[in-house]
Amino acid sequence: MGQTPENELVTVELEEDRYHRLRLIPWWDQDRLRQARVMVVGAGALGNEILKSLALLGIGKIMVLDLDRIEDSNLTRAILFRHQDQGDYKAEVAARRVCEVNPDVIVQPVVGDVNYDLGLGVFREMDLVIGALDNREARVTINANCWKLGVPWIDGAIELMQGVARVFIPSDEAACYECTMSELDYKLLSQRRSCALLSRDDVLAGKVPTTPTIASIIGGIQVQEAIKLLHADRGLPVLSGSGFVYNGLTNDSYVVQYQRRHDCPAHEHMFDISELPRSVTDLTGAEAVQLARTEVGPQAVVEFERELCTHLHCPRCQITTEYFRSLGRVSLAEARCPECGEIRDPRLTHCLSGHEDFLERTLADLGLPLYDIITARQGLTMRRFLLADDRSAAMGAIA
Repeated sequence: MGQTPENELVTVELEEDRYHRLRLIPWWDQDRLRQARVMVVGAGALGNEILKSLALLGIGKIMVLDLDRIEDSNLTRAILFRHQDQGDYKAEVAARRVCEVNPDVIVQPVVGDVNYDLGLGVFREMDLVIGALDNREARVTINANCWKLGVPWIDGAIELMQGVARVFIPSDEAACYECTMSELDYKLLSQRRSCALLSRDDVLAGKVPTTPTIASIIGGIQVQEAIKLLHADRGLPVLSGSGFVYNGLTNDSYVVQYQRRHDCPAHEHMFDISELPRSVTDLTGAEAVQLARTEVGPQAVVEFERELCTHLHCPRCQITTEYFRSLGRVSLAEARCPECGEIRDPRLTHCLSGHEDFLERTLADLGLPLYDIITARQGLTMRRFLLADDRSAAMGAIA
């Protein structure tokens, strides 16, 4: 065998794949990212930046949720949208473009509202949730659901050229999103509802002015914190219970630490959740009550994690009409009496006692989303049940 001359260079070619440069980071675990399941709520300016970065990093399974369609004004701030996409759903277009950016990524789009259309079982499946939202109501919902199930979430907010990224990790000591809310925040939140708690269409149509540059900055911080959370055992510093605040006009930035409110109503945790091989589409109210009484006690009731509207009552006509759906789905226009035009009062429930006259209806008919959790309770004794047969339909491609 011949020998290589001493003065001749030997070139060794190392195989490089898509993630080679990332793997050079000492603590990086690409396989862990490939197996991760992340939910992004909102596919607007922030959501586009977040989804783009998650795709580039090879996050394996992503759910993106948004209820809006693409408008011409979105195109100045959304890298995943094109002129020909106008009128299409943001979630569906974003999912398709993410897969074009990185074919290794599996994306499940959901056209819906996080307040009403996602069962708690979906949150339970996530390694973390990233919020790319422009309203407090959705943030309160995400925060409550994540806290109940012990799922970290990362909030982002942008307006004009300012923004903030915040990390909330459920624990017995940490602050949650609702801990950060002031009296003004609660007042603004209440303005999204009329005195009858019905959706105010005019308020919900509000738009937030912002730029693609601030979306890139805050979205980048959110994804950076997400990567650190997915490597939680590496001891990396994260913004737990803190917020990174950035002012694009002055280029000032700082980190603020939030204090936990011990009277905060959002600090509920769910433990010992049993998987029930049933679906909201086939389990009736009567069957749910019977299950509760078999498993917990003869006087047990079934509790839901959301307010449901069962009837609309017109105070002028004195006519009560069955109207089953999640309360947040009832708009002022729908609540208006077709006879006299008066706004009808919603009749609400968040539980079934066994005496209702609509127990033959399925839980889906009553307004529960797929893959939700129900609670059987008698006094201080309770059991929680995940309606597990909904998993495939609710999780789609990332199941």
